[in-house]
Amino acid sequence: MTAGLVSVILPVFNRPEFLREAVAQVLAQTYRPLEIILVDDGSTDATGAVCDHLKSRHPEIAHVVHRSNGGPGAARESGRLLAGGEFIQYFDSDDQIDPQKIALQVAALRDHPECGIAYCKTREFMRGQPPDGSCSHFTGEKMSRLFPRLLAGRCWQTVTPLIRRDLSDAVGPWLPLRQEEDWEYDSRIAGLGAKLFYCEDFLASFVHHTGIRASGELLGERFKLRDRCSARLLILDRALHAGVGEASPDRRIFAQGLFLLSRQCGAAGLPEESRKLLKASVVAAGKVKLKNQLIYRFLATLIGWTNVGALCERLDSARAATRANKE
Repeated sequence: MTAGLVSVILPVFNRPEFLREAVAQVLAQTYRPLEIILVDDGSTDATGAVCDHLKSRHPEIAHVVHRSNGGPGAARESGRLLAGGEFIQYFDSDDQIDPQKIALQVAALRDHPECGIAYCKTREFMRGQPPDGSCSHFTGEKMSRLFPRLLAGRCWQTVTPLIRRDLSDAVGPWLPLRQEEDWEYDSRIAGLGAKLFYCEDFLASFVHHTGIRASGELLGERFKLRDRCSARLLILDRALHAGVGEASPDRRIFAQGLFLLSRQCGAAGLPEESRKLLKASVVAAGKVKLKNQLIYRFLATLIGWTNVGALCERLDSARAATRANKE
């Protein structure tokens, strides 16, 4: 590890133009020293060649990794293993960062050695349109730790935090999940009780666009649901070990999300995942037993997990259509 060095890990799949813009934004940072690690996650277009061309022109691109496609978590892990910096910045190719981002967050962590992460307000908007001034996820809130808020949903985008290297090492590897790998990763940060420092400035942007959102090809719904199931079960386990109590409203929100995903897995023909998620939903709810979960479990034993999931999906669609007609 090189003291003061920031390692910027930038995975990319089939986005040559976005990649050029992203590298330009990193090079425009006012902070030095930094190194850039490009991870070409099995691109099938000119992206790999653009990675090599950029490295030939910019000495601060320390590494280019060409790997078979494995998704965003696996790609970030390839970069993490090569990082030599005291601080880690993850930066997806379609994100945006302000020139002062890294400098301000490094200064915050130096001023607050008890904190393992500095995070900032983050914009969220559609590419080609101006941001409306709202904050993405919970980046408009000052949090000292991630739990229990993390159970209500991701607290930030992957580009939002700057992470100390020693905390990154303690968190461990990114899992090769293609869905909710970032939420699962954040739950390990939360489980360690890492302290957070809040930079009350908009320093990063999460930009929506019409291209592929995650690294890699689009997957069938069953693959997405299986990965979501794995991630959610791991998140719940870490929350329970961290002592998030049953009275937490965020824990109740998480329990409801588990129940919804259980129904979706059942409708998709994933009975084992549906069963695990329903059990986890009951555990997450704790003493506040949710009547709907109990009824669902009874119906699942009566007519099967796939059938009851499909039934609930039709009912949900009918209710949504009724609400739309009323509006």
